[in-house]
Amino acid sequence: MTTPADALRRLVEVLDRLAIPYMVGGSVASSIHGIARPTMDVDLVAALRPDQVDRFAAELGADFYADPGMIRAALEDRRPFNLIHYASTFKFDVFPASPDPYHQNQLERRVMAEATQFGDVPIRCAVATAEDTVLTKLEWYRAGGETSERQWNDARGIVRVRGPALDLEYLCRWAPQLGVDDLLERLLAE
Repeated sequence: MTTPADALRRLVEVLDRLAIPYMVGGSVASSIHGIARPTMDVDLVAALRPDQVDRFAAELGADFYADPGMIRAALEDRRPFNLIHYASTFKFDVFPASPDPYHQNQLERRVMAEATQFGDVPIRCAVATAEDTVLTKLEWYRAGGETSERQWNDARGIVRVRGPALDLEYLCRWAPQLGVDDLLERLLAE
């Protein structure tokens, strides 16, 4: 287990075995749904409960830096935590699943897909839908002062690749609630 692909495969295996709902997001999701680009980490959302932390860390074993105390504190504060795969030094940013209606809906809508950017053998994993990835990219773009070309280009790439297959009704329903309706309008007009 020495590559980022090995690390992602192992993490997904542990999440599935422990029945912890999760979804890969960020640049991995935008690469799956849009235009691929390299990444130095994987963002994922996980509905990890505090009572699962010790077993989760133990299952990852000595292959990962996964400090149970740090994970519990992050869950309590509703902030992300990191997992680091020692052999590859690959990093995972794990965001606790939010209880708000949009984010719960996002987790329920996740789809199974194959991540191919980590080597020759695709990794089957739960991924945020194309629409939810666009909305999240727009949220991050707004949160970053609307200066991140990377976030904007990721969203643009999904729209270019998915085009008419995107559920515009879904996008238009949630964008105002997330405060990105003006950005969505601009993105779709490009």
